[in-house]
Amino acid sequence: MPFEPIQQEKLSYGVIRQIEGLILRGILRPGERLPSERELSERMSVSRPSLREALGELQERGLLTSKAGAGVYVADVLGSAFAPALVKLFSTHDKAVFDYISFRRDMEGLAAERAARFASDTDLKVINTIFEKMEAAHQKRNPADEAHLDANFHLSIIEASHNVIMLHMMRSMYELLREGVFYNRTIMFKQRMTRDALLEQHRTINTALQERDPAAARAAVENHLNFVEIALSDQQKADSNEAFAQRRLEHEAKG
Repeated sequence: MPFEPIQQEKLSYGVIRQIEGLILRGILRPGERLPSERELSERMSVSRPSLREALGELQERGLLTSKAGAGVYVADVLGSAFAPALVKLFSTHDKAVFDYISFRRDMEGLAAERAARFASDTDLKVINTIFEKMEAAHQKRNPADEAHLDANFHLSIIEASHNVIMLHMMRSMYELLREGVFYNRTIMFKQRMTRDALLEQHRTINTALQERDPAAARAAVENHLNFVEIALSDQQKADSNEAFAQRRLEHEAKG
């Protein structure tokens, strides 16, 4: 017969499964420091030897990393999402920039639709809290803060969609965006008319999510990214025109 006696599970296995689940769900994020060994063992109600065994196994799997004298951290599991050579290609070709926006429009539209259906009340509170921070940053006219909160707002929608594959894939994409691989988001938030439009678009997205309207949430996200695409194209044209204007000015000055 194919049956075997049931073995009592080691406590370390339970610790491993719990930490894996927190990383998979995006609750523990890359670079985040875990509590001290003492605090963690108390929180999880396990002995320190069992905890050490679990943490050691997770380090071998590449999910955690230890830093001498600093503690244990969630590993940068997103670092290998794109090879450095490919990232460099992304940053130097306009097609990659607009394909990136198109990809986001498709994925985030779906995520917003899912979030309107499946998000918990707490998920929606998180989204609304971030939006309120965006409003405050807008009043202070702080483009850097607005750009940072913009990424957090979109990521919170992905998290609220409760699809772990989409979560980690999109988090990797947002990291490239934060690093300025595709375009400089801060520039968009320095232009008053663009800033105002972006805030209202995020308000529309937030309202649709809070009202749990899947179709409206998806449409709002798609309209927002259509605007971003047009604004970016206009900015590229303006930059090109300015470059030629400077060359004409230099030529006239010499003449």
